[in-house]
Amino acid sequence: MSSPLHIPDRRLFIASAAGIIASHALPFWTVKGRMADELTKTPAQTEGPFYPNKLPLDTDNDLIVINDNLTPGVGEITHLTGKVLDAKGNPVNNAVVEIWQCDAKGVYLHTDDSGKKKDKQDKNFQGFGRFVTGKSGEYYFRTIKPVPYPGRTPHIHFKIKKGRKELLTTQLYVKDDPGNPKDFIWNGVKDAKQKAAITVDFAKLKESKLGERAANFVIVLGVTPAE
Repeated sequence: MSSPLHIPDRRLFIASAAGIIASHALPFWTVKGRMADELTKTPAQTEGPFYPNKLPLDTDNDLIVINDNLTPGVGEITHLTGKVLDAKGNPVNNAVVEIWQCDAKGVYLHTDDSGKKKDKQDKNFQGFGRFVTGKSGEYYFRTIKPVPYPGRTPHIHFKIKKGRKELLTTQLYVKDDPGNPKDFIWNGVKDAKQKAAITVDFAKLKESKLGERAANFVIVLGVTPAE
C-alpha cells in the first residue's frame, strides 16, 4: 500500500493522460487483413456478484479521488491504459469502458459486501469508473493495483458497452501473481493465448517517486459493434 500522495490538479491529470497512454500503449492502432485473423480475442468472463448495485455520484476515470476530496484512496497507484478493438482489429471509438474492483482492504462497492464491512471499507476509493474511448479506441484510468479478495486472485472487472449493447464482460489479472494458478476463474480460460492476453504486467514507473505503476490491456472484441 502506498503512503499518502499529492493530489494533482484535476485538469492537469486529464491533460497528462494522453502522454501516459502514448508511452505505454501497444504499437498498433489498426490491424487489417491476414493479421486480423491472428488477433487473440479477449475471453468473456463472469460479471461476478459485485457489479455496483448503487453507482457512486462520481463515476469518472480517476478512482483514486472521489469528487474533490483531498484524501486519496489507499493502494499502489496504477495508470491503466489500453485500447478497444473490434474482431477485425479496427479501433472502437465512443465505446464505454467500465471497470470495478475491490479497494485495498478487499471491499467492493456493493451493499452485499460493503454493507457487512463498513468499518473496513476505504471510503476514499471510488471502486468504479467509466471512460469513453477516443478515435483510436484508447481508454485511461487511474486506479490501484488490484489486491486479493477472499477466494480470488487480484483482478479488475471490465465491461464494454456501445449504445444499448453490452459487447463484452471480462476480467484483468496481474502477471506472475502467485494467486493466479489457484484461481478458478483465471484457470477457466483454457486457451494459453487468451489467458496471456488478460494477464498483464503492472510495472513500476521508474520516474515516479510515489511507486506508481502502469499496466496496458488491449481488448479485442469477438464481434464488431454493428453485429
